[in-house]
Amino acid sequence: MTRHAATARIRTSAASLAIAALLAAVPPSGAGAVDRKLASAAGEIRVTTYASGLDRPWAIDFLPDGRAIVTEKPGRLRIVAKDGSLSPPVKGVPEVDSRGQGGLLDVTLHPDFSRNRLVYLSFSEPGPNGTNSTAVARGTLNDAGTALEGVAIVFRQLPKVASIRHYGSRVVFAPDGLMFVTTGERSDREFRGQAQDLDSHLGKVIRLTDDGRVPPGNPFVGRSDARPEIWSYGHRNVQGAAIHPVTGRLWTIEHGPQGGDEINIPARGANHGWPLVSHGVEYGGAPVGSGRSSAPGMADPIATWTPVIAPGGMTFYGASLFPAWQGNLLIAGLRSGAVVRLELDGDSVAREERLLTELRRRIRDVAVGPDGAVYAATDESEGEILRIAPAR
Repeated sequence: MTRHAATARIRTSAASLAIAALLAAVPPSGAGAVDRKLASAAGEIRVTTYASGLDRPWAIDFLPDGRAIVTEKPGRLRIVAKDGSLSPPVKGVPEVDSRGQGGLLDVTLHPDFSRNRLVYLSFSEPGPNGTNSTAVARGTLNDAGTALEGVAIVFRQLPKVASIRHYGSRVVFAPDGLMFVTTGERSDREFRGQAQDLDSHLGKVIRLTDDGRVPPGNPFVGRSDARPEIWSYGHRNVQGAAIHPVTGRLWTIEHGPQGGDEINIPARGANHGWPLVSHGVEYGGAPVGSGRSSAPGMADPIATWTPVIAPGGMTFYGASLFPAWQGNLLIAGLRSGAVVRLELDGDSVAREERLLTELRRRIRDVAVGPDGAVYAATDESEGEILRIAPAR
């Protein structure tokens, strides 16, 4: 069950570190609509504001008619028209605990949305006595696009704990129709060791049917000491997930502590090591766990970042608007203030480019629209969705 692979450790120069520190210290401008031409390795790109006035947009997906559907962290779901105008909040969204890093998080359409109109939302679900956990609900978007109907919880992370950090929370569908859900280990030392505990959902990748049942191929089905929903474990805070368009395998990206953001390809039953091993260190510099970056029986990441990029969502590019980006992995970067574009060689990272750094925005999610353009959500109280297309 262990996958051994060479790890690409992605570092930056001293000059780049100084620039990154400066950008981290300067608040996002957030002022006025964006309309700029920027350089890229694929030629000049044009970045424009597609939508604005969003409160901490967290995730983007696209409806079959080309409109976007977007979550706002405080607990609102909106539909964005092609002209960028925002709908009123969609009704029927579950109650969220928006303290800290919590709130309304991912939004994903069912693969057969055109027929069943099912929408999936991940969120931090409040529990008793200040506890909460990641949960996934699904509901049917009515024909008017004004409400989710028949909303039901299809996954609930257990146990609920008293933390306001590390919810993970991406939902993606594999080619076989099964659903992956990523979770966080909730950050605090008293909880995070549960990432290694198979009787806990903390720090795991979860694999389910589209209605929340356990598929028979999951690795721990039938074990009395394990939760059958678990696909892989030993994760820290997985905030990006996407299906590789050729292999059909799940790729994830998770936040490291101080250093050590990592991309993984979680295999069935794999242990990814946290918090026993890490490519980063504790905040303040103390070693994580054993102080080692790998150990026998634990799967190595395929790439790591020190300093961190602080990843949000990610997607593979497969449209025709940017031919040079075919098969590239696009990652939203919060601390890096970038859309991080990775050229791949099989399961290895060949080259990296950081786009949009000139704008000084924290990028929370990235998606490819039906028009082939790249759309990036900014993590701001006056948040935007930016559209990236070739400059013509």
